[in-house]
Amino acid sequence: MPTRSSKKSRSSPKASGQSSDKSQPVSRSSPGAIPTSKSSPPSETSQPPAPETTRSLPERPDLRHLKDQAKDLLRSGGAGSLTDAQFKIARRYGFASWPRVKSHVDSLHEAGRLKQAIDANDLAAVKVMMARNPELHRAPLGYGKNGPLTWVAECRVPWEPPSAARLAMAEWMIDHGSDVHQGGDGPLMRAALLASRIPMMELLVARGADVNALWSGYFPIIFAPCETLEPASIRWLLDHDADPRCWAPRAKYPGTALDYVISTYSRSEQLGECIDVLLAAGCPTRYNIPPLLAMLRGDLDELAKLLEAEASPVDRGYPELAFGATATRSLSLRGATLLHVAAEYGLVEAAKLLLDRGADVNVRAATDGVGVGGQTPIFHAVTQFYDWGLPVARLLIDRGADLTVRAKLPGHYQRPGEVVECTPLEYAQMFPSEPYDNAKTVNMLREGAE
Repeated sequence: MPTRSSKKSRSSPKASGQSSDKSQPVSRSSPGAIPTSKSSPPSETSQPPAPETTRSLPERPDLRHLKDQAKDLLRSGGAGSLTDAQFKIARRYGFASWPRVKSHVDSLHEAGRLKQAIDANDLAAVKVMMARNPELHRAPLGYGKNGPLTWVAECRVPWEPPSAARLAMAEWMIDHGSDVHQGGDGPLMRAALLASRIPMMELLVARGADVNALWSGYFPIIFAPCETLEPASIRWLLDHDADPRCWAPRAKYPGTALDYVISTYSRSEQLGECIDVLLAAGCPTRYNIPPLLAMLRGDLDELAKLLEAEASPVDRGYPELAFGATATRSLSLRGATLLHVAAEYGLVEAAKLLLDRGADVNVRAATDGVGVGGQTPIFHAVTQFYDWGLPVARLLIDRGADLTVRAKLPGHYQRPGEVVECTPLEYAQMFPSEPYDNAKTVNMLREGAE
């Protein structure tokens, strides 16, 4: 059985497509919000009461429930009148007054109806609601609660390329009050995730969206298709003057577009094309290791030439490989070999080439100062989304991969510092976590362990 422990370590990376930004009314950007550091109105008594700790509203607040809280407060003697009780309930949740909290809750319910209309591509209903209440242009919808236009642009429900109705909806919303730059060009960032959404990207940029914006102040727009490995979207942004070098200083995700392509959690046969597009655009990378780039680009002839000319052994470890986390695990490729990289990215032919050139199928990666690491390539292959690494795992097992080997490895990315000691099978049973099934890989390892 795997054992768990924890250690002080770097926070594990979190991809933007996986973030959960739950806006609360106590933030300055929320309607009716007030800074929580301000005190309540002065009491008529000589000693002011201790300020009550501000709470967050439930994710789906109910106005009737808030009214009941005010009545309970009045009955308990905590307020002198119903108006006073409602005021105190509003302040409890970070709002300046009862009308403010009521307006906020009403807008959330109306925002829910707006989302249903968007999802149904019902432009007529969207027009009626937003014309009646222009504040809905800023309703907390879409990724990061950026706004309805962001949700429209993502085309998530229904999951399809932007239809004529969806494009008309985005155009009408921009013309009637929606900010194309909401959230730091959130609409363009979400549209750029898939090549099928390029028509939406074209509309947004024609209406002023900035291809070099920083979503949320730290995420370059071009990083969106780099995360999902969409070469057509990357090429489109480059053709519209996006800067792949991304020099602007930011608190998160430093580096260039090419750095981000290489380090994304996504796994796809389009990785090589994405790298080629960015290299052709002159994009530099901190991972300028010729055999690594040749392998990730799928250029096996170049990889073979480099291996023949390489003075260092094929099992050389690379401490600079600060990427490779995927499938909800924090394990990276730091201190790993090229065979580990091939196993991580599902590169079967590259793995065969390396093994034929003498790579040790059971070579261990480096360990850190407290002994975490030391995994063999099989650990990377068996912990991939949707059995992506299954073909490489089969190859490694056929070439003699040890399935009884144990290693102390980083755990879940949402539990920084977690360390698990496990075999390849035990690690595969933990990662990826549900609902990202890797049942075929787990079953193969079970059969091999018997």
